[in-house]
Amino acid sequence: MTDLDIREETTATVQDRRFWRRSRGSEDEAGRSAVSWGDRKDPRVRWTLRVAQLLVLAGLVVAAVFPIVWLAKASISTTGDLIRDPLAWWPSGIDLSNYDVVWNELGIAKYLLNTLWLALGSAAVTLVLCVTGAYCLSILRPRWGAVVYWAVLATLFIPGVISLVPLYLTVLDLPGLGISLLNTMWAVWLPAGASAFSLVLAKRFFDSIPRELVEAARIDGAGPVRVLWSVVIPLSRPILSVLALLACVSAYKEYLWPLLVLQDPNVQPISVALPRVEPSLEYSAMMAALFLSLIIPIVLFLIFQRQFLRSVGMANGIKG
Repeated sequence: MTDLDIREETTATVQDRRFWRRSRGSEDEAGRSAVSWGDRKDPRVRWTLRVAQLLVLAGLVVAAVFPIVWLAKASISTTGDLIRDPLAWWPSGIDLSNYDVVWNELGIAKYLLNTLWLALGSAAVTLVLCVTGAYCLSILRPRWGAVVYWAVLATLFIPGVISLVPLYLTVLDLPGLGISLLNTMWAVWLPAGASAFSLVLAKRFFDSIPRELVEAARIDGAGPVRVLWSVVIPLSRPILSVLALLACVSAYKEYLWPLLVLQDPNVQPISVALPRVEPSLEYSAMMAALFLSLIIPIVLFLIFQRQFLRSVGMANGIKG
């Protein structure tokens, strides 16, 4: 047998294996679906399934996109048009003065900056507290680490509403310092950073780091801080981006806790400020303010959609 015959036989064998894997994967996928592989060969079943999938997809798109489109339309409509016919397309023309009222008279830029500052600070505090805590439990492994870890897990089963009163009293009179954190961003940053879910997520990721790398760094003379900064953090960039994104999203949509601790209008985020100023705004101007507060997270999602989807996957893995 010549070399050419051997190469042709090898190529044919590889192609047969690839075809077998693809066919097996298709059969396994069809076996897990509602329609079997044999039924899919029937043109009527196949086209019925495709039409049903398109209808479901169209329904999901309409349910997700229509509220955003309507809010964008309402933000440049007049109040009279919204009251007479909410679904009409600008019978009195486009009114851009709503954004002028919201931006200049309401000063929504100040509330958006407060929200941004609140989200970034929550992300920073979350990273500092959860990364150091997870590093201590996963890499340093103190003797009492298992007890602390199970205590942290136990807090996940406590509803957040139950801890509102003790947490508020703690912020009102900080133990050991005797100062009040009300009307300061620290009143939101510190509780947001003490996230048991983020700590567990970081610890699970740190557990997957090879111990050989940590031991090699210790043999080279690196201390605990150097190991954290030079070994663990560079290897943990994916989970760090996930934790920061989850903290930002949680801080942006939080309403009840900022309402309790940020009573000064000058430091309130957009989620607290809009319900407070709603009685003094016209209906159309309120729609413009809502659209401005909505478009920011949408743009951030489009920019960081890969990290966001990764965070959702990791969150489902932890909860599962």
